[in-house]
Amino acid sequence: MKDLAGFLPFVLIALVFWFLIVRPQRRRQQDLARTQSSIGPGTEVMLGSGFYGTVVSVGDDTLDLELAPGTTVKVARQAVVKVLEPGEGTHDLGGAHDELDERHPGDVDDDRDQPGDERHP
Repeated sequence: MKDLAGFLPFVLIALVFWFLIVRPQRRRQQDLARTQSSIGPGTEVMLGSGFYGTVVSVGDDTLDLELAPGTTVKVARQAVVKVLEPGEGTHDLGGAHDELDERHPGDVDDDRDQPGDERHP
Protein backbone atom coordinates (compact mmCIF):
# COMPACT_ATOMS: atom_id res chain seq x y z
CA MET A 1 0.00 0.00 0.00
CA LYS A 2 2.86 2.34 0.80
CA ASP A 3 4.37 1.71 -2.65
CA LEU A 4 1.08 2.63 -4.28
CA ALA A 5 0.89 5.89 -2.32
CA GLY A 6 4.37 6.85 -3.55
CA PHE A 7 3.39 6.13 -7.14
CA LEU A 8 0.10 8.08 -6.98
CA PRO A 9 1.61 11.59 -7.50
CA PHE A 10 3.20 10.43 -10.77
CA VAL A 11 -0.13 9.10 -11.97
CA LEU A 12 -1.83 12.40 -11.09
CA ILE A 13 0.85 14.41 -12.92
CA ALA A 14 0.42 12.20 -15.99
CA LEU A 15 -3.37 12.72 -15.93
CA VAL A 16 -3.03 16.49 -15.59
CA PHE A 17 -0.52 16.50 -18.46
CA TRP A 18 -2.96 14.48 -20.59
CA PHE A 19 -5.94 16.77 -19.94
CA LEU A 20 -4.05 20.06 -20.25
CA ILE A 21 -1.74 19.34 -23.19
CA VAL A 22 -2.31 16.12 -25.12
CA ARG A 23 -6.10 16.14 -25.33
CA PRO A 24 -6.50 19.76 -26.58
CA GLN A 25 -3.68 19.27 -29.11
CA ARG A 26 -5.35 16.14 -30.46
CA ARG A 27 -8.64 18.03 -30.80
CA ARG A 28 -6.90 20.87 -32.73
CA GLN A 29 -5.29 18.32 -35.06
CA GLN A 30 -8.65 16.68 -35.73
CA ASP A 31 -10.28 20.06 -36.43
CA LEU A 32 -7.47 20.99 -38.82
CA ALA A 33 -7.72 17.64 -40.64
CA ARG A 34 -11.48 18.13 -40.99
CA THR A 35 -10.92 21.65 -42.32
CA GLN A 36 -8.32 20.48 -44.84
CA SER A 37 -10.55 17.67 -46.10
CA SER A 38 -13.54 19.99 -46.65
CA ILE A 39 -11.70 22.32 -49.06
CA GLY A 40 -13.14 22.64 -52.55
CA PRO A 41 -12.77 24.93 -55.57
CA GLY A 42 -13.67 28.53 -54.79
CA THR A 43 -12.75 28.26 -51.12
CA GLU A 44 -10.63 31.10 -49.75
CA VAL A 45 -7.83 29.82 -47.52
CA MET A 46 -4.82 30.98 -45.54
CA LEU A 47 -1.58 29.01 -45.70
CA GLY A 48 0.81 28.47 -42.82
CA SER A 49 3.24 30.84 -44.55
CA GLY A 50 0.68 33.65 -44.37
CA PHE A 51 -0.36 33.65 -48.03
CA TYR A 52 -4.05 34.06 -48.82
CA GLY A 53 -5.62 32.60 -51.93
CA THR A 54 -8.58 30.97 -53.61
CA VAL A 55 -8.61 27.24 -54.36
CA VAL A 56 -8.83 26.61 -58.11
CA SER A 57 -8.64 22.80 -58.15
CA VAL A 58 -8.15 20.00 -55.65
CA GLY A 59 -5.98 16.88 -55.98
CA ASP A 60 -5.49 14.02 -53.54
CA ASP A 61 -2.71 15.70 -51.54
CA THR A 62 -2.33 19.03 -53.35
CA LEU A 63 -4.31 22.17 -54.15
CA ASP A 64 -3.96 24.64 -56.99
CA LEU A 65 -4.25 28.02 -55.32
CA GLU A 66 -4.72 31.37 -57.04
CA LEU A 67 -2.76 33.97 -55.04
CA ALA A 68 -3.41 36.85 -57.46
CA PRO A 69 -5.18 37.10 -60.80
CA GLY A 70 -3.18 34.92 -63.19
CA THR A 71 -0.85 33.59 -60.46
CA THR A 72 -1.57 29.98 -59.55
CA VAL A 73 0.64 27.81 -57.35
CA LYS A 74 0.46 24.16 -56.31
CA VAL A 75 0.62 23.64 -52.55
CA ALA A 76 0.31 20.68 -50.21
CA ARG A 77 -3.13 20.31 -48.65
CA GLN A 78 -1.45 20.29 -45.22
CA ALA A 79 -0.19 23.85 -45.84
CA VAL A 80 -3.72 25.18 -45.31
CA VAL A 81 -4.20 26.32 -41.72
CA LYS A 82 -7.48 28.22 -42.04
CA VAL A 83 -10.53 28.36 -44.29
CA LEU A 84 -11.67 31.97 -44.52
CA GLU A 85 -15.17 33.32 -44.26
CA PRO A 86 -16.29 35.50 -47.19
CA GLY A 87 -14.51 38.87 -46.95
CA GLU A 88 -12.06 37.73 -44.28
CA GLY A 89 -8.40 38.18 -45.19
CA THR A 90 -9.09 40.50 -48.10
CA HIS A 91 -8.48 44.09 -47.12
CA ASP A 92 -9.95 46.98 -49.08
CA LEU A 93 -7.40 49.76 -49.33
CA GLY A 94 -10.18 52.23 -50.07
CA GLY A 95 -8.30 53.98 -52.88
CA ALA A 96 -5.13 54.48 -50.81
CA HIS A 97 -3.14 52.51 -53.36
CA ASP A 98 -4.05 55.12 -56.02
CA GLU A 99 -2.52 57.88 -53.93
CA LEU A 100 0.61 55.81 -53.35
CA ASP A 101 1.02 55.29 -57.10
CA GLU A 102 0.98 59.06 -57.71
CA ARG A 103 3.70 59.86 -55.17
CA HIS A 104 7.35 59.33 -55.94
CA PRO A 105 10.50 59.21 -53.82
CA GLY A 106 11.91 62.71 -53.48
CA ASP A 107 8.53 64.46 -53.76
CA VAL A 108 8.38 67.50 -51.51
CA ASP A 109 5.55 67.43 -48.98
CA ASP A 110 5.43 71.10 -47.99
CA ASP A 111 7.18 74.44 -48.47
CA ARG A 112 9.56 74.00 -45.52
CA ASP A 113 11.34 71.12 -47.24
CA GLN A 114 12.12 72.95 -50.48
CA PRO A 115 15.65 72.33 -51.77
CA GLY A 116 17.91 75.32 -51.16
CA ASP A 117 15.96 76.45 -48.12
CA GLU A 118 18.69 77.45 -45.68
CA ARG A 119 16.44 78.53 -42.81
CA HIS A 120 17.05 76.67 -39.59
CA PRO A 121 14.87 77.13 -36.50
